[in-house]
Amino acid sequence: MRNKEVENNFVEMIRKNEGIIYKVTSFYANEEQPINDLYQEVVLNLWKAYPSFRGDSKLSTWIYRIALNTCVTFFRRSKSRPSYVDLVIDIPESPDNNDDIKELYRLINKLGKIERALVLLYLDDKTYKEIAEITGLTVTNVATKLSRIKDKLKQMSMQDN
Repeated sequence: MRNKEVENNFVEMIRKNEGIIYKVTSFYANEEQPINDLYQEVVLNLWKAYPSFRGDSKLSTWIYRIALNTCVTFFRRSKSRPSYVDLVIDIPESPDNNDDIKELYRLINKLGKIERALVLLYLDDKTYKEIAEITGLTVTNVATKLSRIKDKLKQMSMQDN
């Protein structure tokens, strides 16, 4: 493909999948690492990796993997490491469960970076197999970690009450 054609295909891919990128970056954004900086870093890494995408996995799986790895690496390299990151996500208004959802996200914010990535993918209805492909973990490891995370969230919830 010609360079301009590659560039156009890449831009179209970003447009179609910007929701994934925003979702992942919003889970990791804070005052020191604003969402725009993380978003740009993810897009840059996608651009660098784009020529090597072979289609062995779904495009969305590939994008999730690069976005999550970029955000986690971005924080490892940063000098200031917050104890937890504020979740920048719009929570839909619903009179029945709004407080419960806010509480869940507050607790998720207290999890580690990898734990948050697993929860993000789980809440996005990804299968254990898809989560394993995105994170590089085994399906068994994903199941074990998610089970432990659920227990941890329950325990954190009980401690706050």
